[in-house]
Amino acid sequence: MRAGNNIKLIKEKRDDMVLAIKNYFLIEREEKIGDLAAGLLLDFIIAELAPEFYNLGVQDSYKFMEDKVEDLLSIQK
Repeated sequence: MRAGNNIKLIKEKRDDMVLAIKNYFLIEREEKIGDLAAGLLLDFIIAELAPEFYNLGVQDSYKFMEDKVEDLLSIQK
């Protein structure tokens, strides 16, 4: 796993995510996986994929705030 991953989930949220992964495999792939396999997949997603989604959220937030600052500057006298 990637070093420096500081995404921490509360136990209840992690349990919900593990269950969602297990349900996905059961419904979409007709494959039953256990808590360990689903937890390891979740760990992989958090370590390897989540940072990219986080960065996209930061970029979207930056663009939103930049647009709002431009709106604020437009009311100068």
